[in-house]
Amino acid sequence: MSRIGNRNLVIPQGVTVTTNNSQVTVKGPKGELSINVSNLIEVNVDDNILKTTMKNENKESNIMQGTTNSLINNMLIGVSKGFTKNLEAVGVGYKFNVQGNKIIVNAGYSHPVEVIVPDGIKAELINNTEISITGIDKQKVSEFAANIRKIREPEPYKGKGIRYKDEYVRRKEGKKAA
Repeated sequence: MSRIGNRNLVIPQGVTVTTNNSQVTVKGPKGELSINVSNLIEVNVDDNILKTTMKNENKESNIMQGTTNSLINNMLIGVSKGFTKNLEAVGVGYKFNVQGNKIIVNAGYSHPVEVIVPDGIKAELINNTEISITGIDKQKVSEFAANIRKIREPEPYKGKGIRYKDEYVRRKEGKKAA
C-alpha cells in the first residue's frame, strides 16, 4: 500500500485546483500547471484538501497513486513558492554570463559554451561565478540545472567544475611519492 499516495495535500491560500476527467490543473500567483492523471487514479478536492485514491487495488494503481500525489504536490509548491537551483563555478577562469535568454559559460574549454534558457525558466546572475535558476516546474528547473552542470562536472582531485551551491564534492588524494 502506498503511504505517499495516501497523504492529504493541503492547498495553499491563493491556489485553485480544478479536475476535469483525467486532467488536473493548478493555478496560483506564479503561474499555471496541468498534468494528465492515469485512469487508475481518482483525484478529489474537498475544502482545501486534495486526496488521491486508487480505483482498484493492484500493483500498477498503487505505484501511480504515489507518483500522482508527489507530482501534484510539486505543482502546488511550484505555483505558490516556485523552485530554485543555485550553481557555482569553481576554478580559475570559470564564470557565467547571462545575455538575454542565453547563458554563456566559460569552463576551461578553448571556447565559451552557450546555453539557451527554455521558456518558463529564469536565469539570474548572482555574481560571475554563481547563477540562480528559478521556475514553477520542478522537473524543468532541475533538468536545466543538471544540463548546465554537465558542461563541466566537478572533478575529485582539485574540485574544479560546475556544481550545485550546497553540493559536497568528495575529494581524492593524488599520487603519493614513493
